[in-house]
Amino acid sequence: MYLPKHFAIDNPTLLAQIIHEYPLATIAGNLNGQLEVNHVPLMLSADKKKLYGHIARMNPLMKIAQSSDTSVTAIFNGPNAYITPAWYPSKKESGKVVPTWNYAVVHAQGNIKLIEDAQWLRSHVAQMTDIHEPTYQSNWKLDDAPEEYVQTMLKAIVGIEIDIQNLVGKFKLSQNRPPEDYAAVVDELDQSPQEMLQAMRQYMKP
Repeated sequence: MYLPKHFAIDNPTLLAQIIHEYPLATIAGNLNGQLEVNHVPLMLSADKKKLYGHIARMNPLMKIAQSSDTSVTAIFNGPNAYITPAWYPSKKESGKVVPTWNYAVVHAQGNIKLIEDAQWLRSHVAQMTDIHEPTYQSNWKLDDAPEEYVQTMLKAIVGIEIDIQNLVGKFKLSQNRPPEDYAAVVDELDQSPQEMLQAMRQYMKP
């Protein structure tokens, strides 16, 4: 990933925040010389050293986990938005401004392995459900479904663990602009009714 110093983020708390708020990861790995890409929701362990999730048994990630090269990269995409140069005060001074795209992403590189333990898998699915259900003001539990059906569904999936070896973030949030331009972007985001722009504002300093 192209990573200028002023966009690099190594704060573990901020990186974990992106993973928690945007858990759907894009997982990329090598499979027989080809790039294999999948989209899987993941959870970060409390010590921030591992990622956990589950995949269908037909998912090619299983083959990567069973191969000689188990290295993968999990990419978490946070908020992103087009930034118009019309917001910059410097536009009035020289006119030498262009549009850009702001975004926050986290890359987690590590080795993937499978977790076949049935008890772990059931607990993992229940935990993931408990984490995300409140987002929709709902309280559905795994136990609400018939146990026989749950067991059938669990047999069709397998747990995955990614042992994180490198965790890096890139927050391209107008840090390279003059202070007055940066402040103007923050002010415009504050006033925007768009949820994505409001989400981006949360990651920008006052």
